[in-house]
Amino acid sequence: MRAWVLLSAVLWYFAGVGWQRSSIITKEGFVYGKVGRPVKLYVELHHNSPVLLCTDFKRAQKETVDPTYLWIGPNEKPLTGTSRINITKTGKLLVKDFLEPLSGLYTCTLSYKIVKAETQEEKTVKQRYDFMLFVNPFAPRWKGTCNESVDCEDTTNHNILQARNRIEEFFRRQAYIFKHDFKKTLPAMHFVDHSFHIMRMDSCRPGFGKNEGLHSNCASCCVVCSPGTFSPDVDVTCQTCVSTRIYGAKTCP
Repeated sequence: MRAWVLLSAVLWYFAGVGWQRSSIITKEGFVYGKVGRPVKLYVELHHNSPVLLCTDFKRAQKETVDPTYLWIGPNEKPLTGTSRINITKTGKLLVKDFLEPLSGLYTCTLSYKIVKAETQEEKTVKQRYDFMLFVNPFAPRWKGTCNESVDCEDTTNHNILQARNRIEEFFRRQAYIFKHDFKKTLPAMHFVDHSFHIMRMDSCRPGFGKNEGLHSNCASCCVVCSPGTFSPDVDVTCQTCVSTRIYGAKTCP
């Protein structure tokens, strides 16, 4: 996010990250895995993740014999159904109320059988699918809830610029009055010609930062700090901390 600085007073506004709904998410909100490379997704803070499918698009179009699914979470332990983790019998995974520590690598192994027509011999095949999930204050769909959210770019930008214009107009009117009425006493806070200016400050909330190498598809986006890094304030950089093992760290223990 960025902020306007007005006469040493900081007024914050949330900048839109510019992410559009990813083409890898179907109209139903499903995300297929990809063979040989992870699927990278950004989940809005305190919202549900897309539904992750333990299969790729081509495999889903074919008949799969006796499929079994094993999901491994970011802690490298098998995932089981909880109030936040929803896993269906067909291998679909949904993470509810996504928070910073839920970021990380989600891996699913699909096991199924292939039967040779000539010999009726059965062979078990395993295919692994990786999904990298990162929490972000804004993500696909955030603009659609603009009327209900304080994180909306257009609304907050409009309010900040309106405040800036009103502050500027106030001091200009005050300067005009005292310039043309010499009997008035100059107040302690007054406008000095050519002293009013604004500038933009780039920042992220604590526990978030920008990383063009890791998130090249949105270099200007504030994304949760990865393990081994932390951000204690509103800086845009996640600092190195080898003792940090969680996502979204705000301190270096």
